[in-house]
Amino acid sequence: MKRCFIFAAGTFFGLRERPGEPGDFVIAADAGYRTCQKNSIVPDLLLGDFDSMEQPVDFSNIHRSPVEKDDTDTMLAIKTGLEHGCTEFFLYGGTGGKRLDHTLANLQSLLYLRRRGAKGFLFDDDFCWTVIEDESITVKKTVEWGLLSVFCLGDRADGVEESGVQYPLQDAVLTPEFPIGVSNHILEETARVAVRCGVLVVGWELPPLESKRPLSVR
Repeated sequence: MKRCFIFAAGTFFGLRERPGEPGDFVIAADAGYRTCQKNSIVPDLLLGDFDSMEQPVDFSNIHRSPVEKDDTDTMLAIKTGLEHGCTEFFLYGGTGGKRLDHTLANLQSLLYLRRRGAKGFLFDDDFCWTVIEDESITVKKTVEWGLLSVFCLGDRADGVEESGVQYPLQDAVLTPEFPIGVSNHILEETARVAVRCGVLVVGWELPPLESKRPLSVR
């Protein structure tokens, strides 16, 4: 499974998974390049319209895009990663700051990845988000009383199940108009979330970085 690491220009909350395996592809999207510099990461590619920073003169592999375009810089990075055969994506700097619109856009981009045979993980402040469609995901508990939140991304999600949590669900229907899946808690060693038909955004709490364990999902 070829991995793609994308560093965007939002708030950076620290590295959960670090590039370094053979075949890893690292993309800095616009001012995400600064995050790479601060963490001694040399990206394979720097792309964007450079509306968040000036184009650096000390880096050669740059793809400059127009400011007026349909894709965000992060989406351009996602499409580039897919073109390079990546199937697992780790997105940093895709949340936080003053741009809630970009956070929402990046959550939607997780579905873009899933529908193209890839998995995406969007890292927030001690939280990780992903998307599932007509499938299930199992998350290991890494924090006592750790939070787990599930939202419908679309018109409705049928046959939703949650187990190993404080408030289990069985054959439930989730809709975007009522957030019944927010703020559950993982009680057992693993929690399972499944949806028979539909799309879910799934987020779970991670331990503080000083005591973090590896990201564990399947």
